[in-house]
Amino acid sequence: MPHTIDTTGEGPDAVTEDGWVELDSPAELRELLGEPWPVVIDKVHDRLTDQDRGILARSPFCLLATSDAGGGCDVSPRGDAPGFTHVLDSRTLALPERPGNRRGDSFHNILGNPHAGLLYLIPGGKEVLRVNGRARILTDAPFFDAMAREGRRPDLALLLEIDEIYLHCPQSLNRAGLWKSQSPQAS
Repeated sequence: MPHTIDTTGEGPDAVTEDGWVELDSPAELRELLGEPWPVVIDKVHDRLTDQDRGILARSPFCLLATSDAGGGCDVSPRGDAPGFTHVLDSRTLALPERPGNRRGDSFHNILGNPHAGLLYLIPGGKEVLRVNGRARILTDAPFFDAMAREGRRPDLALLLEIDEIYLHCPQSLNRAGLWKSQSPQAS
């Protein structure tokens, strides 16, 4: 059965047929969340810092979020040896495309909508680095040689022009116990 809004209620107290109360107001959301701490807002920047570069140099894994022109979303894992993300300058990153399932969902999305987000993790570490920007797909560039692995240059690379960078607090990793070896494994 579809989850539609009950027509007898409107606004922040509207209830679905299933009894769900749906939030649909930015003002109500802000009231529930509260104002962000100034230190959190001040952490957002548009150029790589030494700390950001250090995380990128140690990270073997990131998640790439994209959406197509119609808003359909995709999140795709990317990984390689630590430091696989090539830093071109303080505002530009490149990720080599390595052989995978050949679906290319992220690249298809980028062709219709260049906005992309990267979320970097370091196994065992507490840093979570988010990088948002505008992506392009390259088939060659002088820096492809630097991204070669086992003598093979990538056929494609994602180039990200940075709009914002943010170092998240590690609370989500702590709550999830993500790096604890005794964490239960999914079956």
